[in-house]
Amino acid sequence: MRFVETALAGAFVVEIEPIEDERGSFARTFSRDEFEAHGLSTDIAQCSISFNKKRGTLRGMHFQGEPYGESKLVRCIRGSIFDVIVDLRPESATYRRWFGIDLTPANGRMLYIPMGLAHGFQTLEDTTEVAYQISAPYRPTHADGVRFDDPAFGIEWPLEVTVVSARDREYPDVDS
Repeated sequence: MRFVETALAGAFVVEIEPIEDERGSFARTFSRDEFEAHGLSTDIAQCSISFNKKRGTLRGMHFQGEPYGESKLVRCIRGSIFDVIVDLRPESATYRRWFGIDLTPANGRMLYIPMGLAHGFQTLEDTTEVAYQISAPYRPTHADGVRFDDPAFGIEWPLEVTVVSARDREYPDVDS
């Protein structure tokens, strides 16, 4: 695996390095030793999948509040997404900045999201599926988010948002 730093401190694009032969290919998607060597969390308390029917669907921007903060490793396993993170750590030099990347099964990229960042994505194709490895169990009482179109972040989504939950649409502006 290759670990490529993003513009947001502690967040990495993780690229697989497939080994190919006549059968196809094989690649690691997680190695505790390699993640530890980069100072990343190796805790996996939960694995989840989201299935999204329609192109333009937006999920996010989500995080879990303290003391149940979580890191995530996200990979698109069918279809394609524009994956986005926003730095919500007030002490960070990249506070309120965002980073986005296309994730597809073909490019094999994953996004490592450290604690303190909000995460969301927009589907670029119908029937898109996303897999997550998450460091902490889900706590509904601490599930939180920021609005995907909050002007404080200025996220540039590639498509018109056609499907979004009421909860994701109704988060208040961070400056309100």
